[in-house]
Amino acid sequence: LLDTGAAMFAEKPYDDVFVEDIAARVGVSRALFYHYYESKREIYVAIFKRASSRFLARVSFDPQLPLAENLANAVEARIQSFVDHPFESVTINHGADDPAIQAIIAEELSIVGQPLIDQLVAAGCSRDATEIAVVGWLAFVRAACVRWIDSQNISRADLTDMCLRAFDCTFDLPIPTNRMRTR
Repeated sequence: LLDTGAAMFAEKPYDDVFVEDIAARVGVSRALFYHYYESKREIYVAIFKRASSRFLARVSFDPQLPLAENLANAVEARIQSFVDHPFESVTINHGADDPAIQAIIAEELSIVGQPLIDQLVAAGCSRDATEIAVVGWLAFVRAACVRWIDSQNISRADLTDMCLRAFDCTFDLPIPTNRMRTR
């Protein structure tokens, strides 16, 4: 149900997707759908939760690693999560106005952003400015990856480099952008 729902929400706006259509595409009854999910919104939120869990499972921060390594790992985790599940990435882009979706995004930003903020503050950056900049950068990475999945007009390496350069510009720190090309 989640895979089919994600595909359908990626194809059409939320209001144009109906529970009956999801159930029919999966080949189950509406009653069975409602056994698992109470509403269309509930399955929509479940798609977000699953996508966020998949992404967060890929991200790991090692305070012993240089900031550049942690940044590159976070960008690569975001890109790979969208590559592996492109329908979810498009669906994610459509749901940003829902409070439940906002809560999932906020949790994700906190889990991913806090280690970056801590490393930057330890390196001498102001906490207040760093928090704003990291949250903004993570939102940029998310938006850039969603757009890239939809169009893929540039290479994955170029997307990674662009995201890392955006961070570099924000903090005026030298972040090696060609790291991912060697993999």
